[in-house]
Amino acid sequence: MKELGQEHFYNIGVSYKKADAETRGKFSVSKENQIALLKAASNKGISSVLIISTCNRTEIFGFANRPCLLIELLCEHSEGNTKEFSAYSHVYQDQKAINHMYRIGTGLDSQILGDYEIVGQLRQSFRLAQQQKTTSAYLERLVGSVLQASKKVKNQTKLSSGTTSVSYAAVQYIIKNLANYNNKNILVFGLGKMGKHTCKNLAEYTNNKSVCLVNRTEAKTTNFVKENSAIRKAVIENLDKEIAKADVLIVSTGADKPTITKANLKQDKPLLILDLSMPENVAHDVLENDNISLVNVDELSKITDETLAIRLAEVPKAEKIIETHKVDFNDWLNHRRFTPAITALKNSLENIKNDEINFQKKKISNFDEDQAEILTSRLIQKITTQFVKHLKNEDTSVSESIDVIQKVFQS
Repeated sequence: MKELGQEHFYNIGVSYKKADAETRGKFSVSKENQIALLKAASNKGISSVLIISTCNRTEIFGFANRPCLLIELLCEHSEGNTKEFSAYSHVYQDQKAINHMYRIGTGLDSQILGDYEIVGQLRQSFRLAQQQKTTSAYLERLVGSVLQASKKVKNQTKLSSGTTSVSYAAVQYIIKNLANYNNKNILVFGLGKMGKHTCKNLAEYTNNKSVCLVNRTEAKTTNFVKENSAIRKAVIENLDKEIAKADVLIVSTGADKPTITKANLKQDKPLLILDLSMPENVAHDVLENDNISLVNVDELSKITDETLAIRLAEVPKAEKIIETHKVDFNDWLNHRRFTPAITALKNSLENIKNDEINFQKKKISNFDEDQAEILTSRLIQKITTQFVKHLKNEDTSVSESIDVIQKVFQS
Protein backbone atom coordinates (compact mmCIF):
# COMPACT_ATOMS: atom_id res chain seq x y z
CA MET A 1 0.00 0.00 0.00
CA LYS A 2 1.31 3.43 -0.87
CA GLU A 3 2.00 5.97 1.82
CA LEU A 4 -1.22 7.52 3.11
CA GLY A 5 0.54 10.80 3.77
CA GLN A 6 1.15 11.17 0.03
CA GLU A 7 -2.08 9.69 -1.26
CA HIS A 8 -5.62 9.82 0.07
CA PHE A 9 -8.44 7.31 -0.06
CA TYR A 10 -11.22 8.92 -2.10
CA ASN A 11 -14.79 8.14 -3.01
CA ILE A 12 -16.26 10.03 -5.96
CA GLY A 13 -19.64 9.44 -7.54
CA VAL A 14 -23.07 10.36 -8.79
CA SER A 15 -26.16 9.02 -7.01
CA TYR A 16 -29.92 9.40 -6.71
CA LYS A 17 -29.41 12.06 -4.03
CA LYS A 18 -28.49 14.76 -6.55
CA ALA A 19 -28.94 13.23 -10.00
CA ASP A 20 -32.17 12.14 -11.70
CA ALA A 21 -32.44 8.86 -13.61
CA GLU A 22 -31.45 10.43 -16.94
CA THR A 23 -28.28 12.00 -15.50
CA ARG A 24 -27.36 8.81 -13.63
CA GLY A 25 -27.76 6.96 -16.91
CA LYS A 26 -25.01 9.09 -18.48
CA PHE A 27 -22.57 8.06 -15.73
CA SER A 28 -23.64 4.41 -15.75
CA VAL A 29 -20.70 2.13 -16.61
CA SER A 30 -21.26 -1.22 -18.34
CA LYS A 31 -19.43 -4.35 -17.18
CA GLU A 32 -17.14 -4.13 -20.20
CA ASN A 33 -16.31 -0.49 -19.46
CA GLN A 34 -15.81 -1.25 -15.77
CA ILE A 35 -13.05 -3.68 -16.74
CA ALA A 36 -11.52 -1.08 -19.07
CA LEU A 37 -11.73 1.55 -16.31
CA LEU A 38 -9.93 -0.67 -13.79
CA LYS A 39 -7.22 -1.50 -16.32
CA ALA A 40 -6.72 2.21 -17.10
CA ALA A 41 -6.53 3.27 -13.43
CA SER A 42 -2.81 2.50 -12.93
CA ASN A 43 -1.89 4.65 -15.93
CA LYS A 44 -3.34 7.65 -14.08
CA GLY A 45 -1.46 6.90 -10.88
CA ILE A 46 -4.56 5.47 -9.19
CA SER A 47 -4.05 2.41 -7.00
CA SER A 48 -6.31 0.08 -5.06
CA VAL A 49 -9.56 0.91 -6.85
CA LEU A 50 -13.07 -0.49 -7.33
CA ILE A 51 -16.19 0.78 -9.11
CA ILE A 52 -19.88 0.27 -8.29
CA SER A 53 -22.45 1.02 -11.00
CA THR A 54 -26.14 0.37 -10.25
CA CYS A 55 -29.49 1.93 -11.09
CA ASN A 56 -29.10 4.32 -8.12
CA ARG A 57 -25.41 5.21 -8.24
CA THR A 58 -22.05 5.05 -9.98
CA GLU A 59 -19.16 5.44 -7.56
CA ILE A 60 -15.41 4.83 -7.49
CA PHE A 61 -13.32 4.11 -4.38
CA GLY A 62 -9.57 4.38 -4.75
CA PHE A 63 -6.23 5.86 -3.74
CA ALA A 64 -4.96 8.89 -5.66
CA ASN A 65 -3.01 12.11 -5.12
CA ARG A 66 -6.03 14.12 -6.29
CA PRO A 67 -9.72 13.22 -6.67
CA CYS A 68 -9.81 14.75 -10.17
CA LEU A 69 -7.89 11.67 -11.39
CA LEU A 70 -10.81 9.44 -10.37
CA ILE A 71 -13.33 11.88 -11.86
CA GLU A 72 -11.50 11.92 -15.21
CA LEU A 73 -11.39 8.11 -15.16
CA LEU A 74 -15.16 7.93 -14.67
CA CYS A 75 -15.93 10.47 -17.41
CA GLU A 76 -13.62 8.69 -19.87
CA HIS A 77 -15.50 5.41 -19.42
CA SER A 78 -19.06 6.75 -19.31
CA GLU A 79 -21.10 9.26 -21.28
CA GLY A 80 -20.93 11.88 -18.52
CA ASN A 81 -18.62 14.89 -18.54
CA THR A 82 -16.78 16.80 -15.82
CA LYS A 83 -19.19 19.75 -15.95
CA GLU A 84 -22.19 17.50 -15.27
CA PHE A 85 -20.21 15.63 -12.64
CA SER A 86 -19.42 18.80 -10.69
CA ALA A 87 -23.13 19.73 -10.68
CA TYR A 88 -24.47 16.38 -9.44
CA SER A 89 -21.62 14.66 -7.63
CA HIS A 90 -20.04 14.08 -4.26
CA VAL A 91 -16.37 13.68 -3.31
CA TYR A 92 -15.35 12.13 0.03
CA GLN A 93 -11.83 11.73 1.44
CA ASP A 94 -10.29 9.27 3.92
CA GLN A 95 -12.60 8.77 6.94
CA LYS A 96 -15.61 10.24 5.12
CA ALA A 97 -15.00 7.85 2.22
CA ILE A 98 -14.68 4.93 4.65
CA ASN A 99 -17.90 5.92 6.40
CA HIS A 100 -19.71 6.22 3.05
CA MET A 101 -18.81 2.65 2.10
CA TYR A 102 -20.22 1.39 5.41
CA ARG A 103 -23.47 3.28 4.79
CA ILE A 104 -23.74 1.92 1.26
CA GLY A 105 -23.02 -1.66 2.32
CA THR A 106 -25.56 -1.66 5.16
CA GLY A 107 -28.45 -0.18 3.16
CA LEU A 108 -28.42 3.17 5.00
CA ASP A 109 -27.58 5.00 1.78
CA SER A 110 -29.98 3.07 -0.48
CA GLN A 111 -32.68 4.98 -2.33
CA ILE A 112 -35.15 2.69 -0.60
CA LEU A 113 -33.85 2.58 2.99
CA GLY A 114 -32.60 -0.89 3.93
CA ASP A 115 -32.56 -2.22 0.35
CA TYR A 116 -29.81 -4.86 0.52
CA GLU A 117 -29.44 -5.51 -3.20
CA ILE A 118 -26.43 -3.17 -3.05
CA VAL A 119 -24.58 -5.70 -0.85
CA GLY A 120 -24.44 -8.21 -3.69
CA GLN A 121 -23.40 -5.47 -6.09
CA LEU A 122 -20.57 -4.41 -3.75
CA ARG A 123 -19.37 -8.03 -3.61
CA GLN A 124 -19.44 -8.27 -7.42
CA SER A 125 -17.55 -4.97 -7.75
CA PHE A 126 -14.86 -6.15 -5.37
CA ARG A 127 -14.60 -9.52 -7.14
CA LEU A 128 -14.14 -7.73 -10.45
CA ALA A 129 -11.42 -5.52 -8.94
CA GLN A 130 -9.69 -8.64 -7.60
CA GLN A 131 -9.80 -10.23 -11.06
CA GLN A 132 -8.21 -7.11 -12.53
CA LYS A 133 -5.65 -6.98 -9.66
CA THR A 134 -6.65 -3.48 -8.52
CA THR A 135 -7.27 -4.34 -4.87
CA SER A 136 -4.93 -4.12 -1.86
CA ALA A 137 -4.79 -5.23 1.77
CA TYR A 138 -6.51 -1.93 2.64
CA LEU A 139 -9.48 -2.48 0.31
CA GLU A 140 -9.76 -6.17 1.21
CA ARG A 141 -9.89 -5.36 4.91
CA LEU A 142 -12.36 -2.48 4.42
CA VAL A 143 -14.77 -4.36 2.15
CA GLY A 144 -14.59 -7.39 4.44
CA SER A 145 -15.42 -5.22 7.45
CA VAL A 146 -18.30 -3.54 5.59
CA LEU A 147 -19.79 -6.91 4.61
CA GLN A 148 -19.52 -8.14 8.21
CA ALA A 149 -21.29 -5.00 9.44
CA SER A 150 -23.95 -5.48 6.76
CA LYS A 151 -24.62 -9.04 7.89
CA LYS A 152 -24.98 -7.92 11.51
CA VAL A 153 -27.32 -5.07 10.59
CA LYS A 154 -29.49 -7.45 8.59
CA ASN A 155 -29.58 -10.11 11.35
CA GLN A 156 -29.77 -7.86 14.44
CA THR A 157 -32.05 -5.02 13.26
CA LYS A 158 -35.28 -4.58 11.30
CA LEU A 159 -33.67 -2.26 8.78
CA SER A 160 -34.60 -4.64 5.97
CA SER A 161 -37.97 -5.73 7.37
CA GLY A 162 -40.83 -6.01 4.92
CA THR A 163 -40.44 -5.80 1.17
CA THR A 164 -39.54 -2.54 -0.55
CA SER A 165 -37.45 -3.33 -3.62
CA VAL A 166 -37.97 -1.49 -6.91
CA SER A 167 -39.61 -4.61 -8.41
CA TYR A 168 -41.97 -4.74 -5.41
CA ALA A 169 -42.66 -1.02 -5.79
CA ALA A 170 -43.54 -1.57 -9.47
CA VAL A 171 -46.20 -4.13 -8.59
CA GLN A 172 -47.55 -1.91 -5.80
CA TYR A 173 -47.75 0.99 -8.26
CA ILE A 174 -49.88 -1.14 -10.59
CA ILE A 175 -52.16 -2.18 -7.72
CA LYS A 176 -52.66 1.40 -6.50
CA ASN A 177 -52.98 3.13 -9.86
CA LEU A 178 -54.67 0.69 -12.21
CA ALA A 179 -58.33 -0.21 -11.79
CA ASN A 180 -59.12 -3.90 -12.36
CA TYR A 181 -55.39 -4.67 -12.46
CA ASN A 182 -56.05 -8.40 -12.15
CA ASN A 183 -57.76 -8.35 -15.55
CA LYS A 184 -55.09 -6.33 -17.39
CA ASN A 185 -52.57 -7.74 -19.87
CA ILE A 186 -49.10 -7.30 -18.32
CA LEU A 187 -45.96 -7.72 -20.42
CA VAL A 188 -42.56 -8.10 -18.74
CA PHE A 189 -39.64 -7.42 -21.08
CA GLY A 190 -36.27 -8.64 -19.74
CA LEU A 191 -35.42 -11.58 -17.50
CA GLY A 192 -32.48 -10.36 -15.45
CA LYS A 193 -32.62 -10.29 -11.65
CA MET A 194 -35.12 -7.41 -11.69
CA GLY A 195 -37.37 -9.12 -14.26
CA LYS A 196 -37.45 -12.35 -12.25
CA HIS A 197 -38.30 -10.51 -9.03
CA THR A 198 -41.04 -8.58 -10.81
CA CYS A 199 -42.66 -11.77 -12.13
CA LYS A 200 -42.50 -13.35 -8.67
CA ASN A 201 -43.99 -10.24 -7.05
CA LEU A 202 -46.82 -10.20 -9.61
CA ALA A 203 -47.57 -13.83 -8.70
CA GLU A 204 -47.40 -13.13 -4.95
CA TYR A 205 -49.31 -9.84 -4.70
CA THR A 206 -51.86 -10.10 -7.55
CA ASN A 207 -54.21 -12.69 -9.01
CA ASN A 208 -53.41 -11.65 -12.55
CA LYS A 209 -53.30 -14.61 -14.94
CA SER A 210 -52.44 -12.56 -18.04
CA VAL A 211 -48.70 -12.01 -17.55
CA CYS A 212 -46.50 -12.48 -20.61
CA LEU A 213 -42.69 -12.64 -20.56
CA VAL A 214 -40.31 -11.71 -23.40
CA ASN A 215 -36.52 -12.03 -23.25
CA ARG A 216 -33.81 -11.89 -25.92
CA THR A 217 -32.51 -15.32 -24.87
CA GLU A 218 -35.49 -17.63 -25.40
CA ALA A 219 -33.97 -20.54 -23.47
CA LYS A 220 -33.98 -18.49 -20.26
CA THR A 221 -37.66 -17.65 -20.77
CA THR A 222 -38.53 -21.29 -21.41
CA ASN A 223 -36.80 -22.45 -18.21
CA PHE A 224 -38.37 -19.69 -16.11
CA VAL A 225 -41.90 -20.36 -17.42
CA LYS A 226 -41.51 -24.08 -16.62
CA GLU A 227 -41.09 -23.14 -12.95
CA ASN A 228 -43.77 -20.41 -13.11
CA SER A 229 -46.58 -21.97 -15.10
CA ALA A 230 -48.98 -19.01 -14.64
CA ILE A 231 -46.76 -16.90 -16.93
CA ARG A 232 -46.96 -17.08 -20.72
CA LYS A 233 -43.85 -16.65 -22.86
CA ALA A 234 -43.44 -14.95 -26.22
CA VAL A 235 -40.46 -14.68 -28.57
CA ILE A 236 -38.52 -11.45 -29.11
CA GLU A 237 -39.64 -11.32 -32.76
CA ASN A 238 -43.23 -10.79 -31.57
CA LEU A 239 -42.34 -8.04 -29.08
CA ASP A 240 -44.24 -5.27 -30.90
CA LYS A 241 -47.35 -7.46 -31.26
CA GLU A 242 -47.27 -8.27 -27.53
CA ILE A 243 -46.84 -4.57 -26.67
CA ALA A 244 -49.90 -3.75 -28.79
CA LYS A 245 -51.95 -6.22 -26.70
CA ALA A 246 -50.58 -5.05 -23.34
CA ASP A 247 -52.12 -2.67 -20.82
CA VAL A 248 -48.90 -2.59 -18.77
CA LEU A 249 -45.32 -2.93 -20.06
CA ILE A 250 -42.59 -3.52 -17.47
CA VAL A 251 -39.09 -3.02 -18.93
CA SER A 252 -36.06 -4.46 -17.12
CA THR A 253 -33.67 -5.23 -19.95
CA GLY A 254 -30.48 -3.70 -18.46
CA ALA A 255 -29.13 -2.56 -21.85
CA ASP A 256 -26.82 0.43 -22.39
CA LYS A 257 -29.29 2.07 -24.80
CA PRO A 258 -33.12 2.22 -24.95
CA THR A 259 -34.70 -1.06 -25.99
CA ILE A 260 -38.17 0.48 -26.29
CA THR A 261 -38.79 3.54 -28.48
CA LYS A 262 -41.87 5.06 -30.08
CA ALA A 263 -41.18 2.78 -33.11
CA ASN A 264 -42.22 -0.21 -30.93
CA LEU A 265 -45.56 1.35 -30.04
CA LYS A 266 -48.66 1.32 -32.18
CA GLN A 267 -51.03 2.05 -29.34
CA ASP A 268 -54.58 3.20 -29.87
CA LYS A 269 -55.34 2.43 -26.21
CA PRO A 270 -53.73 3.46 -22.89
CA LEU A 271 -50.43 1.78 -21.99
CA LEU A 272 -48.62 2.15 -18.68
CA ILE A 273 -44.85 1.65 -19.02
CA LEU A 274 -42.72 1.01 -15.94
CA ASP A 275 -38.99 1.35 -16.67
CA LEU A 276 -36.96 -0.46 -14.01
CA SER A 277 -33.66 -0.16 -15.90
CA MET A 278 -30.55 1.98 -15.46
CA PRO A 279 -29.62 3.57 -17.73
CA GLU A 280 -33.22 4.07 -18.76
CA ASN A 281 -34.25 1.51 -21.37
CA VAL A 282 -37.36 3.36 -22.53
CA ALA A 283 -36.74 6.34 -24.79
CA HIS A 284 -38.59 9.52 -23.83
CA ASP A 285 -39.97 9.83 -27.37
CA VAL A 286 -42.64 7.27 -26.40
CA LEU A 287 -44.42 10.14 -24.64
CA GLU A 288 -45.19 11.66 -28.03
CA ASN A 289 -48.00 9.11 -28.07
CA ASP A 290 -50.82 10.51 -25.91
CA ASN A 291 -51.86 7.00 -24.86
CA ILE A 292 -48.55 6.34 -23.07
CA SER A 293 -47.78 6.86 -19.37
CA LEU A 294 -44.13 6.38 -18.37
CA VAL A 295 -42.83 5.82 -14.82
CA ASN A 296 -39.11 5.34 -14.00
CA VAL A 297 -37.14 4.03 -11.00
CA ASP A 298 -37.10 7.38 -9.22
CA GLU A 299 -40.90 7.52 -9.16
CA LEU A 300 -41.14 3.90 -8.04
CA SER A 301 -38.70 4.49 -5.18
CA LYS A 302 -40.96 7.03 -3.47
CA ILE A 303 -42.45 4.56 -1.02
CA THR A 304 -43.67 6.08 2.27
CA ASP A 305 -45.51 3.25 3.95
CA GLU A 306 -45.35 1.62 7.38
CA THR A 307 -42.44 -0.55 6.30
CA LEU A 308 -40.21 2.49 5.91
CA ALA A 309 -41.41 3.91 9.23
CA ILE A 310 -40.25 0.71 10.94
CA ARG A 311 -36.93 0.88 9.12
CA LEU A 312 -36.29 4.50 10.06
CA ALA A 313 -36.63 3.58 13.74
CA GLU A 314 -33.84 0.99 13.25
CA VAL A 315 -31.28 3.45 11.85
CA PRO A 316 -29.62 4.26 15.23
CA LYS A 317 -29.07 0.53 15.89
CA ALA A 318 -27.48 0.12 12.47
CA GLU A 319 -25.23 3.13 13.04
CA LYS A 320 -23.98 1.66 16.35
CA ILE A 321 -23.04 -1.58 14.59
CA ILE A 322 -21.23 0.39 11.89
CA GLU A 323 -19.32 2.40 14.50
CA THR A 324 -18.03 -0.78 16.16
CA HIS A 325 -16.72 -2.14 12.87
CA LYS A 326 -15.23 1.22 11.90
CA VAL A 327 -13.29 1.36 15.17
CA ASP A 328 -11.88 -2.13 14.53
CA PHE A 329 -10.92 -1.19 10.97
CA ASN A 330 -9.24 2.06 12.05
CA ASP A 331 -7.34 0.23 14.81
CA TRP A 332 -5.98 -2.13 12.16
CA LEU A 333 -5.25 0.78 9.83
CA ASN A 334 -3.46 2.79 12.51
CA HIS A 335 -1.34 -0.17 13.49
CA ARG A 336 -0.44 -0.67 9.83
CA ARG A 337 0.42 3.01 9.38
CA PHE A 338 2.19 3.67 12.65
CA THR A 339 4.26 0.54 13.22
CA PRO A 340 7.23 1.54 11.00
CA ALA A 341 7.42 5.06 12.49
CA ILE A 342 7.04 3.89 16.11
CA THR A 343 9.59 1.11 15.59
CA ALA A 344 12.06 3.61 14.13
CA LEU A 345 11.59 5.96 17.08
CA LYS A 346 11.88 3.18 19.70
CA ASN A 347 15.02 1.81 18.07
CA SER A 348 16.63 5.26 18.09
CA LEU A 349 15.73 5.88 21.75
CA GLU A 350 16.85 2.39 22.79
CA ASN A 351 20.24 2.97 21.16
CA ILE A 352 20.64 6.28 23.02
CA LYS A 353 19.53 4.63 26.30
CA ASN A 354 21.99 1.73 25.95
CA ASP A 355 24.88 4.04 25.08
CA GLU A 356 24.12 6.31 28.03
CA ILE A 357 23.76 3.44 30.54
CA ASN A 358 27.06 1.93 29.38
CA PHE A 359 28.71 5.35 29.72
CA GLN A 360 27.33 5.96 33.23
CA LYS A 361 28.33 2.45 34.40
CA LYS A 362 31.96 3.29 33.67
CA LYS A 363 31.75 6.76 35.15
CA ILE A 364 29.72 6.21 38.36
CA SER A 365 30.67 3.72 41.04
CA ASN A 366 27.79 1.66 42.45
CA PHE A 367 25.68 2.66 39.43
CA ASP A 368 22.19 1.08 39.74
CA GLU A 369 21.70 -0.30 36.24
CA ASP A 370 18.30 -1.87 37.03
CA GLN A 371 16.82 1.43 38.25
CA ALA A 372 18.25 3.26 35.27
CA GLU A 373 16.67 0.65 32.96
CA ILE A 374 13.24 1.09 34.59
CA LEU A 375 13.40 4.90 34.49
CA THR A 376 14.59 5.19 30.89
CA SER A 377 12.10 2.55 29.66
CA ARG A 378 9.23 4.57 31.18
CA LEU A 379 10.52 7.71 29.49
CA ILE A 380 10.71 5.92 26.13
CA GLN A 381 7.13 4.66 26.59
CA LYS A 382 5.83 8.17 27.35
CA ILE A 383 7.65 9.67 24.35
CA THR A 384 6.32 7.01 21.95
CA THR A 385 2.77 7.48 23.31
CA GLN A 386 2.97 11.20 22.50
CA PHE A 387 4.31 10.33 19.07
CA VAL A 388 1.37 8.01 18.39
CA LYS A 389 -0.98 10.93 19.13
CA HIS A 390 0.93 12.99 16.58
CA LEU A 391 0.64 10.24 13.96
CA LYS A 392 -3.14 9.86 14.47
CA ASN A 393 -3.66 13.33 13.07
CA GLU A 394 -5.04 12.87 9.53
CA ASP A 395 -2.73 15.59 8.22
CA THR A 396 0.38 13.76 9.42
CA SER A 397 2.63 12.17 6.81
CA VAL A 398 4.07 8.98 8.25
CA SER A 399 6.99 8.90 5.80
CA GLU A 400 7.96 12.50 6.61
CA SER A 401 7.79 11.72 10.34
CA ILE A 402 10.15 8.77 9.90
CA ASP A 403 12.55 10.98 7.93
CA VAL A 404 12.52 13.53 10.78
CA ILE A 405 13.27 10.80 13.36
CA GLN A 406 16.16 9.51 11.29
CA LYS A 407 17.62 13.02 10.90
CA VAL A 408 17.14 14.00 14.56
CA PHE A 409 18.52 10.80 16.08
CA GLN A 410 21.13 9.97 13.47
CA SER A 411 24.44 9.24 15.12
